[in-house]
Amino acid sequence: MRAEATVDIGTVEEVRSALAERDYLADEGLVTSVFLALRLGRPLFLEGEAGVGKTEIAKTLADWVGGPFIRLQCYEGIDASQAVYEWDHARQLLHLRTAEAAGETGDLESLEASLYDPRFLIRRPLLEALSPVDGPPPVLLVDEVDRADDEFEAFLLEALSDYSVTIPELGPVVAAQRPIVVLTSNRTRDVHDALKRRCLYHWVEHPTFETEVEIIRRRAPEVGEPLARQVASAVEKMRGLALYKPPGVAETIDWAQSLAILGQTDLDETTVRSTLGAVLKYREDQQRVSDQAIKDMLEVALSAGNR
Repeated sequence: MRAEATVDIGTVEEVRSALAERDYLADEGLVTSVFLALRLGRPLFLEGEAGVGKTEIAKTLADWVGGPFIRLQCYEGIDASQAVYEWDHARQLLHLRTAEAAGETGDLESLEASLYDPRFLIRRPLLEALSPVDGPPPVLLVDEVDRADDEFEAFLLEALSDYSVTIPELGPVVAAQRPIVVLTSNRTRDVHDALKRRCLYHWVEHPTFETEVEIIRRRAPEVGEPLARQVASAVEKMRGLALYKPPGVAETIDWAQSLAILGQTDLDETTVRSTLGAVLKYREDQQRVSDQAIKDMLEVALSAGNR
């Protein structure tokens, strides 16, 4: 039996409002993609540079829908057992010793079968997401799928096609209700077309200047309006400098909060130099922000703060 979608969302505007209420400001394309993924019961595949809010959208959806948030962090070498389940060998061994001590080892076939009882099963994220739950469906985040290998991609494709996995000792596990699935990629490599075709796709951009100012207002209300605009403008300028790791939204918020803690109401060259570590996390990127780049950035930022 195929799992059924359980989230009934009426309009795109409903999605936009729900995300905004939780301080996630999404553009029209992302809001529409989320709406369609929820209505169609399809996984949502999000690509984009690190720090643009791909992971955060899954957390926000879980908060909105009310279901558990389950994260499957991908990495090189991950396999199905690490994503789905494994048996708790220590508890199985303890069970055997207890049976021996009680003299209950006569029926070896029954004893062996008892070792594969669900109480000895360690549920990994994918199995947890497919297991029955009371209430709203879980939100499964498959984070940085581009770090996994081709074999794991193929396994994910099969699991997400029927929302089921098979445990050889217990049989198939089919989701009674379809989880909300969000996959993310920083595009360190291309993910296969077959997996992308199973999903709805959206490329997540860095926020616009005005959106980033509003994000700072919401996430760091202690930051004054002129400083928020200056920070957003400076970060926008940095992203145009071909840095190794352009600052993401989280770095923008960290920088703004750091400046506010230091009592700054405006950017100045000395403060920018001393706080670059809050926004640029690579020495090479800090070096690329040369003396002239800082001066140009400040000129633009101070102008933005007076808008």
